[in-house]
Amino acid sequence: MHSVLIAALILLVSSVVRADSYIIGAQNIQYYPHYDFGSEVDKGYAWAVLEAFAQHSGHEFIYLAMPIRRLQMELLKGNVDFVYPDNPTWYNQIVPASEKAFSQPLTRALGGTIVKADAVGRDIDAIRRLAMPLGFTPVNWQTRIDNYQTEITTVTDTPISLKLLTRNRVDAINLEYHVAQYLSATTPNVDNVTLDVQLPHSDIGFRLATIRHNDLIDELDDFLTNNQPLISEIRTRYGIQQPQQVLEQLAQQQSQTATLNSAN
Repeated sequence: MHSVLIAALILLVSSVVRADSYIIGAQNIQYYPHYDFGSEVDKGYAWAVLEAFAQHSGHEFIYLAMPIRRLQMELLKGNVDFVYPDNPTWYNQIVPASEKAFSQPLTRALGGTIVKADAVGRDIDAIRRLAMPLGFTPVNWQTRIDNYQTEITTVTDTPISLKLLTRNRVDAINLEYHVAQYLSATTPNVDNVTLDVQLPHSDIGFRLATIRHNDLIDELDDFLTNNQPLISEIRTRYGIQQPQQVLEQLAQQQSQTATLNSAN
């Protein structure tokens, strides 16, 4: 049923776009403050940056949120002009990275192991059950999964992952730091969470990708390079810090907490 609705929506949008309009296919998960393209109000940081670029360039962007696994298929078919987010290092059987043009990162994200705030410092062997969004690839955990040391629980909705963690149905979540902080603050009846710096984490760039509109990727790159004060202002508005800055803060906090706990 969802596939039929998405196909109908693509057909409808394609019939009304003007010559300088482009369709961006985006992941249909709540990943705010980075993005939430299913929202009818504030779609997050990436949307704000792309809309600033649209205003600057005169282009128009139409956003279609769809399942992660469908994005690359619709890009290949030509039903969407771009996909977001994307990265040349991500596993993808449909459209190889060598066939796509990628923008520079609109932002850098800190993906990692999210645990309850009072569970920081446990050994990786304590993570037997790991929640993660459907369609994501557990790169940092693949060896443990293959060795049956960690089991993946996929979720279609990111707030569900925090509820599973609160109820001890999973031991951790594979999620971006800022997303986890936002969900922890806005989802009722869930525990405080944080990223454990001693457990697997990665710094990854969220990029716009295409297979047909390399010229517009070049335009976007120029815009990002030449408007750093504006990009920084948007990043501050959404409370997104650089990964290294977050890691340094968390490492200091978690080290101090460990020292206090050992003293007691």
